[in-house]
Amino acid sequence: MTIGLRGLSLSTLSLPLLRSCKIKPPTHSYPTSRSLKPLISPCNPTVLRGFPSFCASSDVNVETTATVPPATEADNAQSAEDIRNAANLLDIRVGRIIKAWRHEEADSLYVEEVDVGEPEPRIICSGLVKYIPLDLLQDAKVVVLANLKPRNMRGVKSNGMLMAASDAAHENVELLMPPDGAVPGERIWFGTEDDKDGQPEPATPNQVQKKKIWESVQPQLKTDASCTAMLGEHLMQTSAGVVVCRSLKNANIS
Repeated sequence: MTIGLRGLSLSTLSLPLLRSCKIKPPTHSYPTSRSLKPLISPCNPTVLRGFPSFCASSDVNVETTATVPPATEADNAQSAEDIRNAANLLDIRVGRIIKAWRHEEADSLYVEEVDVGEPEPRIICSGLVKYIPLDLLQDAKVVVLANLKPRNMRGVKSNGMLMAASDAAHENVELLMPPDGAVPGERIWFGTEDDKDGQPEPATPNQVQKKKIWESVQPQLKTDASCTAMLGEHLMQTSAGVVVCRSLKNANIS
């Protein structure tokens, strides 16, 4: 009779000889049950390294991928309120174009004399030649951003900007229109009738430029599905009603 032991063939006669040999069983460096406890602890960094962290506390030094927590409703509300506060620093007024003509040195520009409730009309340059016929500008009610720093436009100093809606491709552009009855020079606000008296003094042109107030507000200005001008959820208002454009829905305003 032979016995197979790891590839060795031993006869039964050899067994007494093996018993008489004082051969110690092989030892291995396996941990004992006591030494296993720290190793198999669910928060042991050695075990966790290279695996998703399902139960590690925030102070365990493990290799994890940093994630940015999602914005909360409070964060979004605060951001919207900041934008509205910035918008209230803009001096947006009802205007009326007294006279408009083509710029002599720039084919894409009109020059307008605009009544914004001041002793003298403002001169404003607008890149509207390919979008709006000149005759439609004459005596038109418009919305003017009045506290921008003056800019030299091919030899003509422009003191403000006519606000307009445009589609995503910027192929169609329409001027914003105050309602009938709106008075040139009236300051426009965002919100309800109750918000009119709470407007702060407008920022100076230098402040608007330095703090990039217009750049922060402009991306939030849109028309809604009824062509009404909006800042987020707030209506663009005059004492005579809301500001609109002729036909562009869900359009950008600049």
